[in-house]
Amino acid sequence: MLIGVLSDTHNRAKRTQVAVDLLLEAGAEVLVHCGDLANARIVEICSVLPFYFVFGNHDADAVPELRAAAELHSATCLEWGGRFSFGGKRIAVTHGHLADERKALMADEPDYLLSGHSHLAMDQMEGSTRRINPGALFRVRTASVAILDVANDDMQLIVVPE
Repeated sequence: MLIGVLSDTHNRAKRTQVAVDLLLEAGAEVLVHCGDLANARIVEICSVLPFYFVFGNHDADAVPELRAAAELHSATCLEWGGRFSFGGKRIAVTHGHLADERKALMADEPDYLLSGHSHLAMDQMEGSTRRINPGALFRVRTASVAILDVANDDMQLIVVPE
């Protein structure tokens, strides 16, 4: 049960396509974007599998466009933060810039909280919740995404070349 996790693509369509291809090669069954997509093209690229995404701080001006793209490509827009279940696990997703949103999601003690915003990959426990940030595809020395195996509770970062 593999989830491909990406974040902070900031309208970098070519690099996002490379990242999605790497996640598909790794066996991802679902894709999750943790915000800062910046335009509808990113939704289109990621919608090759069941796709969930949240808005980030750089998405505020694109909210109507991103909602429309979600509908057009049968993606699931979780707005500024939300939850879904996969492989018997409770997955919460937020960008990470809204502390109140993050706290509300953590209050339910999900199995995983996926987020972005910092452009820094992270994998740590907070209480009973595993918090994962896949890194970013923009403004980083080493671009990365993550593949999360919820059946085995295993997460691997995947480096995304330019």
